[in-house]
Amino acid sequence: MTRLAGKTALITGAARGIGRAFAEAYVREGATVAIADIHVAAAETTAAEIGPQAHAFALDVTDQASIDACIAAVEAQLGGIDILINNAALFEAAPIVEITRASYDKLFAVNVAGTLFTMQAVAKSMIARGKGGKIINMASQAGRRGEALVAVYCATKAAVISMTQSAGLDLIKHGINVNAIAPGVVDGEHWDGVDAFFARLEGLQPGEKKKQVGAAVPFGRMGTAADLTGMAIFLATPEADYIVAQTYNVDGGNWMS
Repeated sequence: MTRLAGKTALITGAARGIGRAFAEAYVREGATVAIADIHVAAAETTAAEIGPQAHAFALDVTDQASIDACIAAVEAQLGGIDILINNAALFEAAPIVEITRASYDKLFAVNVAGTLFTMQAVAKSMIARGKGGKIINMASQAGRRGEALVAVYCATKAAVISMTQSAGLDLIKHGINVNAIAPGVVDGEHWDGVDAFFARLEGLQPGEKKKQVGAAVPFGRMGTAADLTGMAIFLATPEADYIVAQTYNVDGGNWMS
């Protein structure tokens, strides 16, 4: 199918994992994709592996100059941005009494400020272009409620949900739809690290936490990056034009809202 033919998408943190899966799915739907990542060499490798519709760009979402330079480069090379997926994020976990200011600052810099100021810069570009656009922020089921060991990460994703609502209400007058996706537990490199954390904390064997959380999902397993691509495609199409400021759970039934 080519539901995104003629569209250009900027995807942050797209060198691997969920961001890469989105890039691959968008290319299959006919889009041209900007693979933006702080790890430029990895982005270049990913773009080369995906094919000629994928292009690598350097992006550090904690650095405004980097955000502005990336968007300018995408505009110059690809002609403008129709779709943004704010995917770049960090995860750390610790009991409340062990959270450090350094960890707090780092997670909020990437997950909240990075999302906000990348969204802002792309929105300015879309407004100047005058063709509207689609912005998709990556939230999480962690943003729906607190977790004992994940206070800071949960707070950052709750902020993403709130920012999506505010930005969605503000930008729709420019024809820019802002919505979000809230994944549940998604297997991959991220959850390999989470599993290792719980193995240390709870004295579990490697892989045991994954088995536990997967079994607890009503669907019966952990999610995969591929499980999220359908929603990411849908929200970028004209079929979603009347959807504004919403966060969609794609989590196998873990959270109902």
